[in-house]
Amino acid sequence: MNKINNINRRKFLEIFGCCSCGLMIASCSTAPITDRKQLKLLPESSINRQAAQLYENVKNKTKLSNDKKQLEEIKDIGSRIEDAVSAYFDSINKKDPTYNFQWEYILIDNEKIKNAWCLPGGKIAVYTGILEVTKDKHGLAAVMGHE
Repeated sequence: MNKINNINRRKFLEIFGCCSCGLMIASCSTAPITDRKQLKLLPESSINRQAAQLYENVKNKTKLSNDKKQLEEIKDIGSRIEDAVSAYFDSINKKDPTYNFQWEYILIDNEKIKNAWCLPGGKIAVYTGILEVTKDKHGLAAVMGHE
């Protein structure tokens, strides 16, 4: 009986391993611009929808800055990045992977946090604390481009 269980277990692990590898290979894709390989287990539309919900939660639970001038600068930089990405994909005759993004920018009022981040679908947040590090619009553009 023990020998039968070992064979069944071994056969199960072989089948499971083959199926897992097959699923992973079928789910692999190439990231735009960098051409790095990535594993996609969820459709982009689902990820973008979840990111938008998370972004709304952040907007509702954190203190946003009232500095309209700084927020406009962030939006201007973001708009230029959006245009540059679209122009790049036009220049290589490929579909822009950001064409359906709902771009949005917020400035979070927190001097202690020196950070910026983005979520899928074009949701970008900048903390006021990073502004002293970036010093000007060029430094801020470098940080936002990285995100």
